[in-house]
Amino acid sequence: MEGFRNTDLGILPSDWKVDLLGSLNPFVTSGSRGWARYYADRGAPFVRITNLSRGSVYLDIADLKMVNLPPEDREGLRTQLQSGDLLVSITADIGIIGYVDSRVRQPAYINQHIALVRCDPSVADTKFLAYFLASWFPQRAFRAATDQGAKAGMNLAGVLRIQAAFPPLPEQRAIATALSDVDALLGGLDRLIAKKRDLKQAAMQQLLTGQARLPGFHGEWEAVEFGDIASIRNAKVPPSSTPAGTQCVELESIGQGTGRLLMSAQATGLSSKYSFRQGDILFGRLRAYLRKYWLATFDGVCSTEIWPLVARDERLSGSFLHLLVQTNDFVNAAGVSYGTHMPRSDWSVLKKFPVHIPPVPEQTAIAAVLSDMDSELAALEARRCKTCDLKQAMMQELLTGKTRLVPAGVTHA
Repeated sequence: MEGFRNTDLGILPSDWKVDLLGSLNPFVTSGSRGWARYYADRGAPFVRITNLSRGSVYLDIADLKMVNLPPEDREGLRTQLQSGDLLVSITADIGIIGYVDSRVRQPAYINQHIALVRCDPSVADTKFLAYFLASWFPQRAFRAATDQGAKAGMNLAGVLRIQAAFPPLPEQRAIATALSDVDALLGGLDRLIAKKRDLKQAAMQQLLTGQARLPGFHGEWEAVEFGDIASIRNAKVPPSSTPAGTQCVELESIGQGTGRLLMSAQATGLSSKYSFRQGDILFGRLRAYLRKYWLATFDGVCSTEIWPLVARDERLSGSFLHLLVQTNDFVNAAGVSYGTHMPRSDWSVLKKFPVHIPPVPEQTAIAAVLSDMDSELAALEARRCKTCDLKQAMMQELLTGKTRLVPAGVTHA
């Protein structure tokens, strides 16, 4: 291809340099052991591998630990982060990339599982390097190193030997800006989705307890035990009796806390299953705190780690039952379990769970209000998925030079 050449990092533009990080003469270091003695309720942010993600180069600052270091601590002075630092995980899960931006309050520090790379900004743009190293081709090399085994690790000399591509500096900056703009859009969508989920949870708390009533509805709600109004469709189906083509839902098929079915497959294997019907509420009884629930949209079979719940009589609508299993009180009751390592909900406990139910017309109205909120959430989540796809496409184009934001031949500024 004219204007491109084959490199160790794939096919790249001829005017892009491929070299080691060490060629930038960066400052490279890693954190130290023994930080636990400095953990505190307040203090300076402390970055661990759990704050890095393969989904974004930006740090997850929602779960930062804090440390309180003596001012003269040498390890703190050596490992203190600066805005613009590039971070690389160097133990076990090698090659998770992070970029330190202004959201990370200073001073901040890292532990021994992370290396920081600090470059002269007149030589390279570390935000570009973060995006490049997080892209597919470099990550394949990191995964190969990780696959060497649980003891796989990278020392600081190995960090300096990491290969990267270096477009002209103006192009590095332009690529970094374009991709960070998309990340900012994703961050905004994440915050909006979280806000909408909180609003839905608050509305559920109000509407499902009668603390707030919809217009036109009055009167007392009926106090019942859960087992009086709902039951398990516990008809077991042996493998030999499962018709060919029957769809099977396993516990991992259901999203955590989303009510979404992630996948289904044709029933196979040797274990018996529960049958379920369209309109049943499937609830994961193994580790109930994972909040795995789904309103069935087709007939099928499911793992016996899932309860197909149905209304016992006309006092309870399926849509209201779907809401009940999402409440904190229900999940807490389902969390009273047996089994230490594999905790499972105990029906003998859950069936005595006290609930209050309105007449069915009010149940239907409440379900309609909350369904509208679910539809809004689903639309936002679909928009986020499309934005993620857009970002991946942009990375593929921009980080391989197929699309140029700065004309070829522009030199470093």
